[in-house]
Amino acid sequence: MQSVPGSSRFGWPARRPRPRPRRLSAAVLCLSSILLLGLGALPGAALADAVEEVSGYLRGLNSLQAAFRQITIPADGGPALEATGTFYLLRPDRFLWEYDAPTAQRIVADGKRIYVHDTELNQVTHRSQKKILDGTPAQLLASREPPDRYFRISNLDRNDHRVWAELIPKTADTDVEKLQIGFVDGELDTLLMEDRFGQLTRFVFTDVDRNAQLQYSMFRFERPRGADFLSVD
Repeated sequence: MQSVPGSSRFGWPARRPRPRPRRLSAAVLCLSSILLLGLGALPGAALADAVEEVSGYLRGLNSLQAAFRQITIPADGGPALEATGTFYLLRPDRFLWEYDAPTAQRIVADGKRIYVHDTELNQVTHRSQKKILDGTPAQLLASREPPDRYFRISNLDRNDHRVWAELIPKTADTDVEKLQIGFVDGELDTLLMEDRFGQLTRFVFTDVDRNAQLQYSMFRFERPRGADFLSVD
């Protein structure tokens, strides 16, 4: 699957290489030895609820706003890349990532196309939303389809305070190997993603506002004045 320069193969944020510390390499810690959560037994009730936790969380979800912290470990073993910002979701099929550190970037999905605006370079790349989202975290959160239509979902046994589920994409046309989602008190807390190239990414969400009052205009991309505009379809 072709990736959008400056965006993820997964419809999930990414950053192009820069000579100084950069935000992303995949768009919150990862499945590596320094970031892996310890494996162990969870109480039976928590383990049994993990699969339903995913479906239950998405059921009735219309919108979402949350601060996030993302750490990505490149497949080549390079230094971890960290970013922070705010995530907005309006179902169906609209989302916005606004990065504030280390540099500003906006990733907008309007239901038809995904736009990546690097404000520092004043460059926009865009492509078909449908072509890039299969099997991705963005598809899981933004689609109103039942999650088991696109993912095989199973309980995950971890020794921490979260309820975990693991999701394996059903489609072969994706670079995502698996997702792991952790919930705390029924709220989305952590999302782990591993790709087939060995890149590991973790998103941690805070200040989560479920069914926040969001306007469709937030997800309407307007071409910035003087920006380079590149379609990669």
